[in-house]
This record gives sequence, C-alpha cells and structure tokens, in this order.
Amino acid sequence: MNSIAEIFSETQLQALQQDLPTPLYFRLYSLLKNAILDGTIANGAQMPTEQQLAETFGVSRITAKRAMDELAAEDLVQRRRGKGTHVTYEYTPKPVQAPLVGMLQEIESMARHSDVQVIECKSQTAPGAIREALGLADNGKALHLVRVRSRDGQPFGYYDSWTAGLAKPVGKRDFLKSTRLEIFRKQGLRITHVTQTISAVAATGELATHLQTEPGSPLISLVRQSFETRKKQEQLVDYLQVYYHPDRFQYQMDLKMDEVN
Repeated sequence: MNSIAEIFSETQLQALQQDLPTPLYFRLYSLLKNAILDGTIANGAQMPTEQQLAETFGVSRITAKRAMDELAAEDLVQRRRGKGTHVTYEYTPKPVQAPLVGMLQEIESMARHSDVQVIECKSQTAPGAIREALGLADNGKALHLVRVRSRDGQPFGYYDSWTAGLAKPVGKRDFLKSTRLEIFRKQGLRITHVTQTISAVAATGELATHLQTEPGSPLISLVRQSFETRKKQEQLVDYLQVYYHPDRFQYQMDLKMDEVN
C-alpha cells in the first residue's frame, strides 16, 4: 500500500502525536482498524511494513509491531513471512437501523400534511413475485392501492402498494379520510419490522404524467416492505413501491449514537 497516511485526516494523524493517557500503540491500532472495518483499506490490500508504519506515523517500530499484532489477533490481517501483511477482513455495507416507532410517525405526518389522489383501490390477483413474497396462493388476492401525493398542487410521490391480511373491504373513500397506517391498525395489522431500499430510476411515461415531469427524468425509487410478527415468525403483509420527484421531495434521516453507560 502506497502512502497510507494519505487516507487519514490531519486531525487523525495529529492525535497520534498528542500526549494522551491512551497507549500510543492502541491509538495506531484503532486508526488502522477503523479504516479496515469501514472499507477504506480494502480486503486483500497489502499493509505497510512495520518500518514503513513507524516512519509514516512517527512512532517506534515496537509500537508499529504491537499495533499490527493486535490487528492480526482479531483476524483483520494475515501476516506471512516473506509475503507481507494483507487485509483479510471483507467489508460489506450494513443497513442503517432506526427506531420503527419514529419512522412510522414520520410516515403518518407526511400523509397528513399532503393531499392525496387515489387512482386505484381494488382487491385483485397480485403479480407472481408479490404473491410469493406475501405468502399468497397462486390465485391469491391482495389490496392493490395506487395513489399520488401532492403539496400546493405539485405532485411529489407516486405510491403503488399491495397489502395482504386486511379483515374487511376498504374503498377509495377510506384512504381519502385516513392514512394507510391508521387503516392497518383498525383492521388488526401490527407492523413490527420495516425494510427500505432507496435507489434511482428513470420516469416512465405513466410516472412522468402523474408526477408532472418528462419521460426519462430521474426519480427517487423507494421500496418499503412491512412485516407483521405472527407466532414468532415474520410475515410480509405490505409491499410498497414509491417514486418521488427529486425536486419536490427529500429523504432525510437524523440518527444519533446510543449513549454508552
């Protein structure tokens, strides 16, 4: 690895030179460990030698060796005589976890502060992939709901959802008066787990018409899957695909680290 110091900020490098009670080897070890865990130093990358680390970070070779020994002890790197030290940790992005209650409250708040147009509301046979995900039979039906939400006359979101497990029939008027989550609760559905995937897509002709944009324009795509826990087993009960107009919608998360006692 060439010039490992370049991947760290000046603040991080200066922290190694400060007079702190934390042992110097541990600070160097922590610096390298974090860079490996977040993928900055990739799997398979060759680490600098102990002498190179010592010269780069202005520490003794003994300090550099102990830091590398700690990394090896945690199986983050592998040291081979004559071949050097290579990173063995495989970084994979992990999903952000957020409190479900706060997320659902935010969804309901957005619904209450926007206008809705219900385009379709009908119990019908779902597409094969949706049927399988919802655990429905081959001819199984689910509530198909298509809506457009607007603010100040400008449409910002196109919502296409399939919901299974509703005890009573619902119609367009129900969704003009209440949010989906309110209707779910009234019908006994209790959402216990939600996953979301956000990406970008190009607007089809239909989406462009409903969101008042040009075909091919970029849209934010969000897939939200909502699960209910039944007899200690999770079951998907709602599959929602949303397309947002990027000029009229922002998806913002404000997360804080839990306090460590």
